[in-house]
Amino acid sequence: MEETKKEPQPPLIDQLKEYAEIRLKLAKYKAVDGGSTIFAGLIADVVVVMSMVAAFVFASFTLAFYLADVFQSYWEGFGCVALLYLLIAIVIKLNKAGIEKPIANAFVKKIFKNKNND
Repeated sequence: MEETKKEPQPPLIDQLKEYAEIRLKLAKYKAVDGGSTIFAGLIADVVVVMSMVAAFVFASFTLAFYLADVFQSYWEGFGCVALLYLLIAIVIKLNKAGIEKPIANAFVKKIFKNKNND
């Protein structure tokens, strides 16, 4: 019978070192992937928020000028819009706790979204 030649196995310590190096590289790649995903999401969210703020400002001016035309007075039109925002601010202040928790939960879900995919 012919003897099959086996390649000598590297020592166990060498295998463990290689395994540790591979695990370290994998952890680095996962960290880079998670960080870049979060960063890209934040950039997209900033662009959306800036667009919404611009739309809000222009809508506010449009409403103020419309009300100024209705009341035939600029100060009354812009004053009504200011009172509307004051009313909204008071309602938000009174319901602050109910508003903060869902926003905080949304941020936490966005940050840890990648954890659930692994």
